[in-house]
Amino acid sequence: MRLEDVADELNVNLPQVRSLVRSGDLPAIKIGGRGIWRVERSELEAYIQRQYTVARESIDVPVGEDESAH
Repeated sequence: MRLEDVADELNVNLPQVRSLVRSGDLPAIKIGGRGIWRVERSELEAYIQRQYTVARESIDVPVGEDESAH
C-alpha cells in the first residue's frame, strides 16, 4: 500500500503516517528508483492490532482500595 492509502485507511494525514514510518512503529520499505514507500497490508493490520492492545491496556484499571470506594 502507498503511504497515501495507509493515511486514508487510518483516517489520518500523510505526515502522521510518515512519522509512524520514521519512528519504526509502522514498518515500510522503499520500492523502485524513486524510493516510493510501501506498507504491506499485514504490517498495517499488525499496527492496528497493537493500537487496540494499547487502548485496552489504558482502560484496564486494576481494582484496588481507592477504586472500590467509588
